[in-house]
Amino acid sequence: MTKYLIIGTGGVGGSIAGFLSLAGKDVTCIARGEHLQQIRQNGLHLKSDLKGDRYLQVKACTADEYNDTPDVAIVTVKGYSIDSIAGLISRIKSDKTIFVPLLNVYGTGPRIAAAAPGATVIDGLIYIVGFISAPGEITQMGTTFNAVIGARPEQGISAERIQRIADELNEAGIAVAVSDDINRDTFIKWSFISAMSCTGAYFDIPMGPIQHPGKERDFFANLVRESTKVGEALGIDFGRDLVAANLAIIDRLDPMSTASLQKDLARGHVSEIDGQLFKLVDLAHSLGIPTPTYNLLIERFKNPKK
Repeated sequence: MTKYLIIGTGGVGGSIAGFLSLAGKDVTCIARGEHLQQIRQNGLHLKSDLKGDRYLQVKACTADEYNDTPDVAIVTVKGYSIDSIAGLISRIKSDKTIFVPLLNVYGTGPRIAAAAPGATVIDGLIYIVGFISAPGEITQMGTTFNAVIGARPEQGISAERIQRIADELNEAGIAVAVSDDINRDTFIKWSFISAMSCTGAYFDIPMGPIQHPGKERDFFANLVRESTKVGEALGIDFGRDLVAANLAIIDRLDPMSTASLQKDLARGHVSEIDGQLFKLVDLAHSLGIPTPTYNLLIERFKNPKK
């Protein structure tokens, strides 16, 4: 049986762990603090619109305690925590282990690979609304739980090897596709999550208002247009109208859902604003691409009290 390790048992990682556990897969979660304590004592509490309300006996430990060698390690920490898990990845890597990052920022796979030389790190992305709703408790909202995974062409990893991972995740109820151009697809996700998170944070709203005509939906669409120009300047062929595609995703989300970036900013927590806002704008400017809508965000969030 395939051994799965979830590195980062937040909303995304916890939902994946719960779905894998319900499918009878061998899965271990890396967690910490009271969240880990509650999972150990009471099981992982999954409150899912797709799977119902479940308590699941899932193996859980700290990064230091984990002493096995996984076949598949799914990385779902926030972007600002990548450096902190490099030691774990370097310690547990093997010829058989594939690391699958499902983060929100373009270029994550190469970044992790550089931090943990010798590890086999592919790329991936995920669309889900999930969050820690209490210690040991994961809430998954709505019917969207889709992922795309794939290797970069230069890695030379067989498509069959990646397809086996996708097949097992599909068996667990997670809709996973293998990309024919993971560079394109991870940029599309970056474009989407940046526009979604930043629109929600700028207007302090859930997804509902973006799903209807108005200034919020226009703002979201303008952000996507600006990031599309960045991707095109990098030579990415999207093969679709990215604004229409991203609006279609927004329209499928729970109207009351909010992005994790927005939640973190509201609580004064460390957030992924650097990767989802500042890095995108810096890249645009380095390519000579104007970003008038993103500049409004830069003005707002460079000084949150303004």
